[in-house]
Amino acid sequence: MNKTSDKKPSIVWFRQDLRTIDNPALRAAADSGKPVICIYILDDENPGNWKIGGASRWWLHHSLADLSQRLNKAGNQLVLRRGHAKEVILDLIEATGADTIYWNRRYAPYDIELDKSLKETLSDQNIQVKTSNGRLLFEPWEIETQSGGPYRVFTPFWKAMQAKGVSREPLPEVTQLEDGSSDLVLSDDLNDWGLLPTKPDWAKGFTDWWSPGQAGALGRLGDFLDNAIRSYSDERNRPDKKGTSGLSPHLHYGEISPLQIWSVTQNRLAQEKIPGDHAKVFLSEIAWREFSYSLLYHNPNMLDEELNPKFGKFPWKSDKDKLKAWQQGKTGYPIVDAGMRQLWQTGWMHNRVRMIVGSFLVKHLLIDWREGMKWFWDTLVDADIASNTASWQWIAGCGADAAPYFRIFNPMTQGEKFDPSGDYVRQFVPELQKMPKKHIHTPWEADVSVLEAADVRLGENYPYPIVEHKPARQAALDAYETIK
Repeated sequence: MNKTSDKKPSIVWFRQDLRTIDNPALRAAADSGKPVICIYILDDENPGNWKIGGASRWWLHHSLADLSQRLNKAGNQLVLRRGHAKEVILDLIEATGADTIYWNRRYAPYDIELDKSLKETLSDQNIQVKTSNGRLLFEPWEIETQSGGPYRVFTPFWKAMQAKGVSREPLPEVTQLEDGSSDLVLSDDLNDWGLLPTKPDWAKGFTDWWSPGQAGALGRLGDFLDNAIRSYSDERNRPDKKGTSGLSPHLHYGEISPLQIWSVTQNRLAQEKIPGDHAKVFLSEIAWREFSYSLLYHNPNMLDEELNPKFGKFPWKSDKDKLKAWQQGKTGYPIVDAGMRQLWQTGWMHNRVRMIVGSFLVKHLLIDWREGMKWFWDTLVDADIASNTASWQWIAGCGADAAPYFRIFNPMTQGEKFDPSGDYVRQFVPELQKMPKKHIHTPWEADVSVLEAADVRLGENYPYPIVEHKPARQAALDAYETIK
């Protein structure tokens, strides 16, 4: 495609903002009146151990395909390149003569380091760098305590965030964008990136659950506000019901912005179309994401180290067999196994169940929370660096505003409370489909006749529990005593 202008082009570097609505970097480039080169770079080098995981790559493939179509409709194209982002950007600028680059900020420590380095190099070359906040409602440094500095407890953070108030409105969609590419600006073929699994196709069940892309995100938000939000605070903890928004993977890749979610929800509230109590609980979940980014920005070492330093001496155990049983959903605890299998089959897990399976790993098995965080990073389509890390530290009792370590979830009572009929377990653990409600969460307590009628053979087609709850709970408490 040839240039349509003699002006030097600008570059829009897409990252985790794969949308054309409320995209500050894209909007600013479009409003500049200059031709624009749109690029996405698959950089597996700069993030080191935190390169994109397998399930997220599946989502990324479909999200990039969607963004490419949207830019084509606007008269532009999405250039795809692979490699170290700094080198790719510098090469592109040299090839095109671009004099301005736009991007929306990111907050992982490795991203901040990359952006600072690139910005310094470009400034030395008299290239303008224009950055925006397209990922959060507030920058991580904008919500501070009265004495200055970041919050370490969520509730006062949430109160301060509400007091500050969100005054911005989402930016309109970019529907026209002059293309600054030339025939020399070659793009990779998305299919050559190998983001999709081949054989075995472990992602084959994902398409039944997800529609990646901007339209899928907006559709999911609309469906949630039309339906589930009316009972959100009551049913968001029920994995057997469609009680959550399911927006997390769309937020992760920026197919929708938190500002869009906030604005649409507040507008419905103002029109009295949704109940205020449920809407406030939903918006607090958006605030937890903001809180997680604040924690990560102010504590970049939390990717590897506990925020509570005393946990650095915690006597974690290394047990590959038990870790594998947990990963495969073969612990013998039905609610735990259902969650881990939902994760493998759909790339996602209900938030209440994330807490249950996380607690089981770090407290029943005494396996390091970092092992769980790494597994989620590879298997979640919404593997968000801030939320994943903050949530695992919260579960392990070593993070900010963490649940006390001695609060140990009982997987049987959690299952009975939040999956009372056992429908969630039956959906993802088919071996237990015929188990009666009374024993769906405790099959080892069922009589032989009950097990036979349900075609459950413990130790054969469904495992015995890999640990007993009471001794495991006591072992966790004993381990905690060593660091108190």
